[in-house]
Amino acid sequence: MDALDGNAIAGQLFEIFGVDLTTASGTCAGCGAVAPIAELSVYRSAGVVARCRSCDAVVMVLLSSGGSTRVDLRGMASLEIAEPNGATS
Repeated sequence: MDALDGNAIAGQLFEIFGVDLTTASGTCAGCGAVAPIAELSVYRSAGVVARCRSCDAVVMVLLSSGGSTRVDLRGMASLEIAEPNGATS
């Protein structure tokens, strides 16, 4: 099975989180690599599995069924989402 990049799940992530996560920086809980979500290796089957490109650890799983989506982010140590228009809080 060939991997896609994180852009392949941009729409699904937007539906769940309400923001574009492709430019958000995720930190892999396995190796500590920091990269944009767009750079994850994505595999689609019954659900979606996103893996770290550095160590191949699973960082995100999305499983849709019966009108809901289960999101597993336990492989991601942190997720940094830039505020729109560069605003600061």
